[in-house]
Amino acid sequence: MERALIIGASGGIGGAVAAQLSREGVAVEGLSRREHGFDLCAPETVEAQLTRRDGPYDLVFIATGALELDGRLPEKALRQVTAEGLARQFAVNAIGPALILRHAARLLPRDRRSVLAALSARVGSIADNRAGGWYGYRAAKAALNQIVHGAAIELARTHPEAICVALHPGTVATGLTAAYRGRYPAVPPDQAAARLLKVCAGLTPEQSGGFYDYSGTAVPW
Repeated sequence: MERALIIGASGGIGGAVAAQLSREGVAVEGLSRREHGFDLCAPETVEAQLTRRDGPYDLVFIATGALELDGRLPEKALRQVTAEGLARQFAVNAIGPALILRHAARLLPRDRRSVLAALSARVGSIADNRAGGWYGYRAAKAALNQIVHGAAIELARTHPEAICVALHPGTVATGLTAAYRGRYPAVPPDQAAARLLKVCAGLTPEQSGGFYDYSGTAVPW
């Protein structure tokens, strides 16, 4: 791998992915709201920032996402669902990554292997949902999975060696999970990054369009 673009590079996982790749000698470019004013909820910002990226990149890693937005906690019951809360969840966790994926074909090489990975979450799996609740976050991540799957189908027509996947990082010790870890063991961001990059390195074009966890195991839709 020679070049990588990490979107959400100032976050826990994104920053750790960027750091590990840099140590391996990969030329890393990062984008984040904190450092570059990259607001994935503002279509004009996404368009402006990504249009001026030259590419191609061997890896495009979308490490964005949020569980609590505008002070709203995840819903525990249907009576807590609001239009505003749902709209914000979809804006950050599904629409924003979709706006990034619009640029995928231009950012990835046509003549060699490449990976476009977007951070999803196991709670976005409909088949694996046994607890209910968290309606907005679950639905937005499920929507992201569908968007990634569709993008993979389209990319395969012009980029036969490209791999476009959704990844579940597990429970990572970041600000996003601090109040929700409970009985689930959390790994530090650098360990999560190492596991996710190992998965990315082992994927084949035949696995494009899939949803995988940090061990490379397929997660049910």
